[in-house]
Amino acid sequence: MQDWAPVVVGVVLFVLLSPGLLVELPGTHRWVDFGSLRVTGRAAFIHTLLFFLLFAIVVVACKLHIYTGAVN
Repeated sequence: MQDWAPVVVGVVLFVLLSPGLLVELPGTHRWVDFGSLRVTGRAAFIHTLLFFLLFAIVVVACKLHIYTGAVN
């Protein structure tokens, strides 16, 4: 059995927290821009920190596990 929780959580958070796709924090014109499709260095840094914090909370602190495969 393999634990797929880190992979699934990582992919979902990567898509949701891609700077400029849904939200850019901090934005180029305002504090938060929605759907701007632009990326700044500050936004990439903030989104990286958010990704790490949310990933650690969901996978490590909540002890999320998704097992697949046959059990022997």
